[in-house]
Amino acid sequence: MREIVLDDIDDIARGAGILGSGGGGDPYLGKLLAEVAITRHGPITVVAVDEVPPDAVVVPVATLGAPTVSQEKLPNGTEALAALRALEHETGLTATHLVPIEIGGMNSLIPLALAAETGLPIVDGDAMGRAFPEAQMVLPTLAGIPTSPMAIADDKGNTLVLHAASSLWAERIARAVCVATGCSVFTADTLMTGAQLSDGLVADTITLAQRLGAAVRTARAEHRDPAAAVADMVDGVRLATGKVVDVQRATTGGFARGTATITGTDSELRLSFQNEYLLAERDGEVVATTPDLICALETDTGEPVTTESMRYGNRVTVLGIPGDPRWTTPAGLELVGPRYFGYDSDYRPLAP
Repeated sequence: MREIVLDDIDDIARGAGILGSGGGGDPYLGKLLAEVAITRHGPITVVAVDEVPPDAVVVPVATLGAPTVSQEKLPNGTEALAALRALEHETGLTATHLVPIEIGGMNSLIPLALAAETGLPIVDGDAMGRAFPEAQMVLPTLAGIPTSPMAIADDKGNTLVLHAASSLWAERIARAVCVATGCSVFTADTLMTGAQLSDGLVADTITLAQRLGAAVRTARAEHRDPAAAVADMVDGVRLATGKVVDVQRATTGGFARGTATITGTDSELRLSFQNEYLLAERDGEVVATTPDLICALETDTGEPVTTESMRYGNRVTVLGIPGDPRWTTPAGLELVGPRYFGYDSDYRPLAP
């Protein structure tokens, strides 16, 4: 058990932005929410997965929608708590712990802000080990833990709790609700007991995010390569360093979809994304795919570059980082592999 204080949030936000594979929402917005919550309510208690009692009620909270929209349609600050209370009311259970659904950008910081507000402890882990674009793309799905009941809250005061026939149907219905209410909502779903966390979570990812953020900050202060500092910590592979020369992006169906092209000194890398970077092709050859992480960092600063913030002229370094091994099982690849997203490629392990 430890505490997260105000001075920790900057490193956590930076590291979570890196681990999000370009998704999870703008880490800067999440950072602001968490900093305000800690300033008002005090530090956050963090517990390790193996410290959670077996009968604990663990609730992931997050945003769902297109990250391009969340930069303009800012939350009013009540949505996360409204979703949590709606889920508690529907199930008759009271949350004992909160946890990020993904270690990515804004969605890593929202549970921290809610933990500060409610006084609940946060579990040091998440349900993906990265960020994915759809609600059913979590390790609990592989473990047979359902996504629904799912509570949804928006910035207008609307709340909804859905009971779906499957986790895929929970995603489809929630996505339709999200689009109808402005392409950005908050959710509380995928209820777990403490006994289910070893199967449903990747452990210690909040701590990893904080360590990565600190490594980038230190490398920058010492005039070292921040991308190399990240790669060294997580066995990353450098895929490209260069200038963004083209970005094609559209918000459709509740997602930010598109491509980005990066030209280096001797090659061209094309990234394809749906909220997260999912496929990397160097000179037409696939070199990295989901479920491994494809992470874009500003070359000079090491700051993460999300799919919604990628712009022409950015100087970036792109890393491939191995994902949790449970995602590369046949069941994992069926759920989050490149062919699920419509790419004509099988999963390709990262080459050193």
